[in-house]
Parts: sequence; structure tokens; C-alpha cells
Amino acid sequence: MGAGMSTFITRLDVAGTGPRVAVKDIIDVAGVPTTAGSRAVERTAGPAAADAPCLDGVRAADARIVGKTNLHELAMLPIGTNPWFGTPVNPLDPTLIPGGSSSGSAVAVATEEADVALGSDTGGSIRVPSACCGSCGLKTTYGRLPLDGVWPLAPSLDTIGPMARTIEGLISSMQLLEPGFSPSAAPAQRIGRLRTASQPEIEEAIDDALHVSGFDVVPIDWDGFEVGTNCFTAVFFSELWEVDHKLVENDPTAVGDDIVMTLGMVDLFRPGLEDAKRQLPGWRASLFALFDQVELLALPTLPMFPPSLEEVSGEGLVTTIIEITRHVSLFNAAGTPCTAQPVPTPGSPLPASLQLVGPMGSEELLLPTAARVQTAVA
Repeated sequence: MGAGMSTFITRLDVAGTGPRVAVKDIIDVAGVPTTAGSRAVERTAGPAAADAPCLDGVRAADARIVGKTNLHELAMLPIGTNPWFGTPVNPLDPTLIPGGSSSGSAVAVATEEADVALGSDTGGSIRVPSACCGSCGLKTTYGRLPLDGVWPLAPSLDTIGPMARTIEGLISSMQLLEPGFSPSAAPAQRIGRLRTASQPEIEEAIDDALHVSGFDVVPIDWDGFEVGTNCFTAVFFSELWEVDHKLVENDPTAVGDDIVMTLGMVDLFRPGLEDAKRQLPGWRASLFALFDQVELLALPTLPMFPPSLEEVSGEGLVTTIIEITRHVSLFNAAGTPCTAQPVPTPGSPLPASLQLVGPMGSEELLLPTAARVQTAVA
């Protein structure tokens, strides 16, 4: 496969005066089949009858939809590999995973094959590939953007959001997704720094970025990571089973081994669903209470640098999935918006990724705050 061949599942040759937009292949584009990155779906997919409503603003701006991007099959895992359509190549280092599930969208903007891209984030699927590829992404507030015409994964967690090379790109693509979107005039000042057990050089890169940005940084010890992740996992596995198990049972040879394996793990987590539903409101309240002390929270998007493609083959896969989603999936359980953006790591060729988290509906504040960091670390 040539460069860029695996970034897109379908390339579109379109006219228009607006920006070039790459659309993750779980979002319906009129006249184009939606494959969800799966041979099993592709086999029966006809051309979509209409655009997904989240594209209304894209069309109104006369944007050019340059193609449907590749993804981790069924948008299920944070790795970004794909056995059917090839694996998008990480532009920072071709031996590393591109991150998933919105791998093609991250690569398309990082390699400048699109000005902006649309991805989805159910458990980190916009933030993880942005972190792996050194680009920027925004997981939007749950329910802010319509999900009609979008292939589901776990409907109570699914979100659509923009991906771009820069924070300005995220702002302009938010304006496409939500015409009239207007970022706050000023960034946040008071930022809560959540301590994590990330690699020391990543923690240091995050601290340095916050420091040079001139924020009032408040250290926060919050013990909600484990409960949040457990709640997420129980909901995620229960819902993805409902959505996808028939597909796998009906056409197992047209679904990747990693997807079959993931569905096979459902029974480990399903018994925790009632507990998770009981714990969620109190856990959410404990997270939201942090925003009484600070405007936004900051932490690394990933606790480590992206692993190699070799490390995720076979036995290492489950461990990597757990590790790579440690700081992202819990915010899907919360519903809160989050950004991911690269920040330099002293002594490393790879950037770390800073994740900013805000209260529900705070995209207008998150983006100018992320823009301030981008300017400060440049």
C-alpha cells in the first residue's frame, strides 16, 4: 500500500470553496456506503440515503468532504489497526500504533490530507489517536451533537467531535459541526492538575506546559479514576454487545480477531453493570464538584508514549488497551468535554499529549485555553 492508501476507506473527489474535511467512516455521507471499517458491514452496505445531521453545517459552509477515513474496526478499540483496509501509518513513527479508533482521521490531519477531520469518541477514540499522532482533538459533551446517521458503539457514551493539526483547526471545525459556535474571549485561569501515575517525563511535560502558559495551577488529589473506569467498562461492554454481537455471530470470518476477542470478554464485565449504574451518579458528582474549585482539569491524555505495532499483536493487546485508556474512558462515563493536544517532551522525539477536561458544555472555554497552551509551548 502506498502512503495515504490506508488513511481513507473511500476517497471522494469533490468541488467546494470551504475547508477539506475528512469524515470517519461511521458517519453517513449521502451516496457513499458506511463501512464502520468492517468487512462484515461493508458486504451489505448500500450508499447512504442522506448525510448524518451532524454534517449539516459542513454542507452549509460548502466544505469539501475529501473522503471517509479508516478506523479501528467498528470503532471498538483504541489501537487503530485494521485487518481489512490496512492500518493508517503513524506520521511521527511508522513503527508505532496510530491510536484508535479514529486512526484515519488523526493521520489525515497530521499529514495535511485534510484541513479538519470528524471522529467519534466513546472511550477515547478521538483523544487517543490525537495523542499518538501529535495532533489535536476534542471530545464533545455527551449529547451536544446529534448522533443520527452515525454507526453506534455504546449509545450512552458515543460522541462526535473534531480533529485537526491545531487548536484553531478544532475551533473552525466546531463551527462547522455547530454553526454559531463561538469560543470565549479569554482562556481559563485556574486549572486543577490531576496527579496520575504516568511516565515521569510525561508528567513533567504536562507540568512544564501549564507553567509556561501562566495558569494558576492547583494540585488536586482525586481518587475517582478507578471507579470511573470500572463504571465506564461495565456500560461499554454491555452496550457494545447489544449493538454488535449479531454482526459477529452472522459473519464471523468478516470480523477481525481482536473484535471477536473483545466481544468474548463481555461476560467478565456484564455482571458489574448494576453496580456501575448505582455508583455512577455519586461518582459523577465527585468529579463535577472539582469544578467548584477550578475552571478546568489537566492531566496527560496517555500515561505512556504510543506503543509499537509489534507490542499490540497477540498477548500484549489487552494490557495495552487497559493502559492506553486509563485517563480517557472515565470522562466518557462522566459525559464531560475534553481536549487533547501535543506538548513537547524534553529529551524525547515524541510529544506528550495534554488533556484538558471541563464541566458539561464547556467547549467554549476549553478551546481558547488549549490555544493559550499551544502558543506558550510553540
